[in-house]
Amino acid sequence: MASASWIADLPGRRKTGGFAGDVRQRLTPFVPAPYVWAMEPATCSGFVRPARRPAGWIAPGPAPRTPPNRPDLWPGAHEELCHLAGDWRLLQRVDGHRWSLDDLVTAWFAADQPCDRAPQRILDLGCGIGAVLLLLAWRFPAAHCAGVEAQALSVALARRSIAWNGVEHRCDVRLGDLRDQTSGPEGRVYDLITGTPPYLAPGTATVPIRRQQVGCHLEQRGGIEAYCTVAARLLRPGGRFVVCHSAPARTVSAAAGAGLAITARRAVIPRDGKPPLFWVFAFARAGGSGETTDHAPLVVRDRSGQRTPAFRALRADMGMPP
Repeated sequence: MASASWIADLPGRRKTGGFAGDVRQRLTPFVPAPYVWAMEPATCSGFVRPARRPAGWIAPGPAPRTPPNRPDLWPGAHEELCHLAGDWRLLQRVDGHRWSLDDLVTAWFAADQPCDRAPQRILDLGCGIGAVLLLLAWRFPAAHCAGVEAQALSVALARRSIAWNGVEHRCDVRLGDLRDQTSGPEGRVYDLITGTPPYLAPGTATVPIRRQQVGCHLEQRGGIEAYCTVAARLLRPGGRFVVCHSAPARTVSAAAGAGLAITARRAVIPRDGKPPLFWVFAFARAGGSGETTDHAPLVVRDRSGQRTPAFRALRADMGMPP
């Protein structure tokens, strides 16, 4: 149970249980071994986003191990390298799909779900550029993490981000349609499965003009029903499937149709006084206790636009400055 041994000692970490919190054994906080920080190559033609951190804030968690002499891992034209968790980074297109609040909240909610053991195998369905996958790989340094993504451009970015952070030995992204059984042939072996599916049926919304975003917003390869069906096929007994969606009734119905039972849910409100932007759900195989935990809504910003204490605590959980 060496994974996430340092999680309980992160600044602002709340003892809420979950994959890490349910472990009763107290382990030594993680101390990264010395490493050489990879310098931005002179040939980098993209944008390396500078860190915005308060004075004295120290990035927690495992350090990235960027391979030397790999200029291909740095941003090219129309790309940027942004901060993710701790000192880990993520590549994304300036003119394409970008990681966002639903990725962050889904990864955080997934990591906090109660389970019988820390996740050893994690799968992110429709992983896009790899934000959720890498957030969970950072959170659980001993886990093997896989992603399935249908857009070749997103797969290429995700694979480069994995390599930039030095975790190719335990993270990979497969190019393919998540509904294709060859994309996840292992069977019921995953402790934790996540997904941030598109919410909108084709024809119900304006088609995005940015690269990658059509598939991220419109259900071109199935919606929440497809995600639940695949998760039910690959989730091990005792594991959890965590997903976000804007339609709670549809999500619960889709899960029930796939043989999954809801165990927890939380509404996410972008600003105090506004309606929920989306919900996050946790599911297990049907036939368990049948109890559902309804968490208080997560309010991201107060009425003045400042981050709420709850959201600042979430960011601390995920290795981000307040």
